[in-house]
Amino acid sequence: MSDTRTVETDESGKYILESLKANGHEVVSYMVLKENVPEIQKEVQRILQEKSVQAIITNGGTGVSKRDITIEAMLPQLEKTIDGFGEIFRALSYKEIGSAAIMSRAIAGTCRGVAIFCLPGSINAVKLAMDKLIIPELGHIVWELSK
Repeated sequence: MSDTRTVETDESGKYILESLKANGHEVVSYMVLKENVPEIQKEVQRILQEKSVQAIITNGGTGVSKRDITIEAMLPQLEKTIDGFGEIFRALSYKEIGSAAIMSRAIAGTCRGVAIFCLPGSINAVKLAMDKLIIPELGHIVWELSK
């Protein structure tokens, strides 16, 4: 989610794609969406209709500036939240960037049996989330959601 990035300049999105593929996950869709609540919600609802989708990972728009609206777009769509994700992400971030970690509103949850992760746009934050939390647990979360 970004008003400034494109597919060509989305370093964080590329890292997510490469990380998923390198760990045996199939990526069925990738796009850069503008920071627009109705547009984001419409696209997420469309993706949730796809039978093959087991997870959605977004990056960008999770801070506290006026333009950061990813959480406002995504939170109403979650049926369940995975509170531990945000809590652990911020704790790990604190070790790297100190008190600025409190400005991250990164969240995770589920909707219609699909895991959803909303990450900050920073490449370092994305690497932290993917390497330390999402990749190690994604298969387990998807398995739990399929029961």
